[in-house]
Amino acid sequence: MKYMLLMYANESEVPKYTPEEFKTVAQAWQALSKEAEAAGVLLSTNGLSPIANATTVRVRNGKTLITDGPFAETHEHLGGYFLLDCKDLDEALSWAAKIPSAQYGSIEVRPLWSQQ
Repeated sequence: MKYMLLMYANESEVPKYTPEEFKTVAQAWQALSKEAEAAGVLLSTNGLSPIANATTVRVRNGKTLITDGPFAETHEHLGGYFLLDCKDLDEALSWAAKIPSAQYGSIEVRPLWSQQ
């Protein structure tokens, strides 16, 4: 079963790393990706640019409305994802707990629609 692990955090609360600390954190992210790939569950992963670069599109009554920023007022914003193919929810939750940003943000785990 495929699961989307959505990583949320408040951008103002993301740790500010020194260059040396950033190197260590980057290694942790790379190690997680390599571990998931070696386990055969990693389908895709990526991060998103800061929320200041977001644009929201809505269509209402046939008119397109374009606004800067996220679609709703919230403290946490989507910052990236992992798409995994796991045997069950428990395995997906186990991987979610390994994501470094879970230490200061949250990870939403959602199954993808089954197309059977």
